[in-house]
Amino acid sequence: MDRPDAVIFDIGNVLIEWRPERYYDHLMGRTARQRMFAAVDLHAMNEAIDRGAPFLETVEAWARAHPAWSAMVMHWHNNWPDLATPEIPETVATLRALKARGTAVFLLSNIGAETFALAARRYPFLAEADRLYLSGPMQVTKPDPRIYAMVEADCGLPPGKLLFVDDRRENIAAAAARGWRTHLFDGPAGWNARLRAEGILSGEETE
Repeated sequence: MDRPDAVIFDIGNVLIEWRPERYYDHLMGRTARQRMFAAVDLHAMNEAIDRGAPFLETVEAWARAHPAWSAMVMHWHNNWPDLATPEIPETVATLRALKARGTAVFLLSNIGAETFALAARRYPFLAEADRLYLSGPMQVTKPDPRIYAMVEADCGLPPGKLLFVDDRRENIAAAAARGWRTHLFDGPAGWNARLRAEGILSGEETE
């Protein structure tokens, strides 16, 4: 079987749950959170950070621009690790099983340098990847084709030798358009089945 030479993991909602709405629901209640998210596009703020904007300065600027919600906006910076939690243990185990097999494991994620550093302190397994491709330092985010081209140029592997898992259809589609093997993540069971089908891991290693 022609197996992939490297497996590339997204981070958010593949290795670590990323549910900011859940954090704010717990903090302020669902109704108030819905009002805030309607008034303040926090995901747009986060996308700027993912593209390399400075973390604290960006959140502070958005807080000043929305004084009615400023204290809650600052939670995005001051309590960021609690927005990105918990880890998804089955997928982490799969990453480690791949490493134990000698398969190259990369991370490709829309995340800022500072937010990744916070995540890595809480989740040491992130440092176990062979290569890190982080949108903040790269200053380009998925699904822009440039980020996939940058990965190819850096790792030196042909697209057909890369197997990429992500939870967002647009990111998967952009990678597939370049010839990458792809898997839309909808849970550990389906991902492990795909790895078995690719001949990368055995059933015992992914159960």
